[in-house]
Amino acid sequence: MLRIKTVSLALGLTFAVSFVICILWVLLLPKQVHMHEFLQFVLPGFTWISFGSAALGLIESFLFGVYFGVIYVPIHNWLNRRTAAD
Repeated sequence: MLRIKTVSLALGLTFAVSFVICILWVLLLPKQVHMHEFLQFVLPGFTWISFGSAALGLIESFLFGVYFGVIYVPIHNWLNRRTAAD
């Protein structure tokens, strides 16, 4: 059985770290491999790049990860209980 709090926080941190990696990717690599258009598409309100926008993107990334954990864990636990009985 998975715990919602543990999985949600782990996914939130994973998404936040991935966001930071994407920002560093754009800052360090040539324009041909930039991802800022993708980030602007998936993160509402994120624009390239200011401190406030980066903070918003980091918070949104974390919250999306938490959301996926909150959705995933009950489904996983339900399926685990259901298949364990077979």
